[in-house]
Amino acid sequence: MLVEHVSLFLGGEWCRPANRRRIPVVSPMTEDVIGSVPEASPRDVDAAVAAARSAFDDPQGWSSWDPARRADALELLASALESRAKPMVDAVSSQNGMPVTIGRRSEAAIPATLLRYYAAMILRDPVEKERESLAGGSTLVRREPIGVVAAIVPWNYPQSLTFFKLAPALAAGCSVVIKPAPETVLDAYLLADAVIEAGLPPGVVNIVPGRRDIGAYLVEHPGVDKVAFTGSTGAGRRIAEVCGRLLRPVTLELGGKSAAIVLDDAELTAHTAQLFGACLVNNGQTCYISTRILAPRSRYDEVVDSVAGLARSLVVGDPLEKSTQIGPVVSRAQRDRIEDAIDGALAQGARLVAGGKRPAGLDRGWFVEPTVFADVDNSSVLAQEEIFGPVLAVIPYEDVDDAVRIANDSPYGLGGTVWSADAERALGVARRVQSGSVGINGYLIDPASPFGGVKASGLGRELGPEGLAAYQQTKSIYLR
Repeated sequence: MLVEHVSLFLGGEWCRPANRRRIPVVSPMTEDVIGSVPEASPRDVDAAVAAARSAFDDPQGWSSWDPARRADALELLASALESRAKPMVDAVSSQNGMPVTIGRRSEAAIPATLLRYYAAMILRDPVEKERESLAGGSTLVRREPIGVVAAIVPWNYPQSLTFFKLAPALAAGCSVVIKPAPETVLDAYLLADAVIEAGLPPGVVNIVPGRRDIGAYLVEHPGVDKVAFTGSTGAGRRIAEVCGRLLRPVTLELGGKSAAIVLDDAELTAHTAQLFGACLVNNGQTCYISTRILAPRSRYDEVVDSVAGLARSLVVGDPLEKSTQIGPVVSRAQRDRIEDAIDGALAQGARLVAGGKRPAGLDRGWFVEPTVFADVDNSSVLAQEEIFGPVLAVIPYEDVDDAVRIANDSPYGLGGTVWSADAERALGVARRVQSGSVGINGYLIDPASPFGGVKASGLGRELGPEGLAAYQQTKSIYLR
């Protein structure tokens, strides 16, 4: 059944779009169109930003509500989202190929978790704190909401990554204009329904489905006070240039090519599920995953066999089936890019030890077998460029210093893992990795801790107290 929407969610109500252009949604499983939504125009973005500005500037509005009142509203929104958990997960999986078992942990659970986390934080942490002044007297340091936020969200974890931005922004008192990715727009309508049910004031949340041109228009809009973006490094650089020229605060969570350092005492057979989650989760369409696996030469063949065995064991199929571990990638273009990368790795001399083809028996859908290459040089394209698919490269190293050097020899620095039977030893190695986050014997994002990258993986941090601070600006009031 086709899911067709005819309106845009602007200013707290369903509005007629300014043009007739539409965004079709295509199933990565069947390759059929499963729905469509209006494509926002610059006029619609103008209306969304105006509604957000009006909501923020209202002297009695959202930004002026006391923390307890805002926290209550966030709790209501969390409950409204939880009541839509199953249709939300099904919508996301139907659009981007995410296995529903992953969607239940991410798209269904994380938004409500973050709303409640930040609701508790604004109740606990005072907006104003007095400091002793070195000049005598004291200073009142006040944290205020930054204003109207443009939140530009990717397709791989559309709801989770929306709420990496939306939850702290709302908690701070900001109003938000969300631009979802064109590949995943149907779930955004479920979010809008939840916003209405929760009774958030008109204009606090607005949604403008669109393509890159609409994202660029929103980033440059004079009514926007801050930009929060998750996506490719190339797009992030362009956004950073615009925000730099405008002196506009920006948070960028970008690409990655993280390394899994397997130490010589690691027990990979005891961590099969964790290895899958750290290296192949969501069909490899995850920014932080460890797609470079660094193995000691003394155990290289063993590690290669273990990783290849894992790849071959995974159930590939319909993302809506509970047993599926690897679904289709999001689009035909994405599959083409992954297959080009596989061909390029073979041409550069890498040894294919698992996968590398389209799975047998799945004639429709944008599937790629979980793929593993051995004998990979860290200077190769396969090791240096983000593929965003289920493709792993196993790279040999001589000793721990060499492993750390290889891990850090990357333009990126977002995630990473260290695998060892000795947690203290692994911790010592993790401290040396140039990355915004590192997991030990697995990788699982902690909503209470800062997340983000270094180098070409981005600017700023989301989640944790740092995530709230990103939507606040400080004011010093000097007292005598």
